[in-house]
Amino acid sequence: MAVRTATPVTGWLLRGSDGRLTAYAPAEGGVVRWTETRPGGPDWTGPELLAVPGLEPCLSIAQGPKGYVHLVGVRCRDVDGRTETDIVYATQFQSGRPLTNWRSLGSPHGQDWQRSAQIGAPAAAVDSAGLHVFVRNSGGGVCGRRQDARGIWGPWADMKGSHVLDGLTAVATPAGRVELIAPAAEFVLRWRQDQAGGPVRRVRNVPAKPASGSSASGVTGDDRVTHFWRDAADGGLQTLLPDAGEDDEPSVTSVGGTGTGPLAVLRAVLDGHECTVLAQRSASGLPAVAVCPSGDETLSAQWSETGEEFAGAPALAVDGNGRVTVAVLGTDGHLRVARQRTGESGLTLGEWQRV
Repeated sequence: MAVRTATPVTGWLLRGSDGRLTAYAPAEGGVVRWTETRPGGPDWTGPELLAVPGLEPCLSIAQGPKGYVHLVGVRCRDVDGRTETDIVYATQFQSGRPLTNWRSLGSPHGQDWQRSAQIGAPAAAVDSAGLHVFVRNSGGGVCGRRQDARGIWGPWADMKGSHVLDGLTAVATPAGRVELIAPAAEFVLRWRQDQAGGPVRRVRNVPAKPASGSSASGVTGDDRVTHFWRDAADGGLQTLLPDAGEDDEPSVTSVGGTGTGPLAVLRAVLDGHECTVLAQRSASGLPAVAVCPSGDETLSAQWSETGEEFAGAPALAVDGNGRVTVAVLGTDGHLRVARQRTGESGLTLGEWQRV
């Protein structure tokens, strides 16, 4: 089993309970953070390094209904001549405030450090009770730990699966129901909660050949999650058609557009209509944005390129003034942000701001 790769994530731009946006990025020696000085900007503080010795660039970020932000990563440390690998997490309760101490969740393989070294990058989501953390284990399956409403962690659970690649993604609906996908050699594997707070159970595989590190998931309705990934052969974006029933064979369709890495997904209201905004790193290396009517994410999207070349994956959020905001990390390491122009129909972005 290959050791994890540093796959980019898209959910790294989040709005806190005070309306301010915060951007996070893994960096050597920890996590870098930028925070708006007031809701809607335009000024930011940062970059501020939140030091985490041994943290790898495999960061998953999840936000709960109270606005708390949970950062989950993989830490490698030299202890008594051996390398110990574990999953660690910290929480930010308010925008711009210090994180809690980083706490260890251990590894699905306990004290077997050789197997622990082969785990994948984590995926995290917050359901109606608490935080869930999922990870590819050394055998190519998936394991998970969950926190209950009292904040107590259960043991690592074997969630099965096989031949899983890097790029697990998890997301929770506004009601607090979690869904998880994992790209594998010949399938996209799926798990879901039928009810908020219930068990996360395995559901039918999707026949596909997804590219490693390309999967993404986003809320596209009150209790609807849409999953995306790239075809391993041509890089085209794919998604599931709505399931007709639990026992039906899942069907896959193209979203249109080619590029690299995972897709950013945002539920937003434009011109009084609920929409899904998508952003990707296009084949040219530029940010590209598309808008789909809510519930019609399976239609081929019309992509518009903007900005400059960037690294990693884009992020989307609605700022404190209700504007769709796109963020990328430039090839120079600086945060760049573009916001929706107000007073114009559809989604028109203003000038890019270098932070």
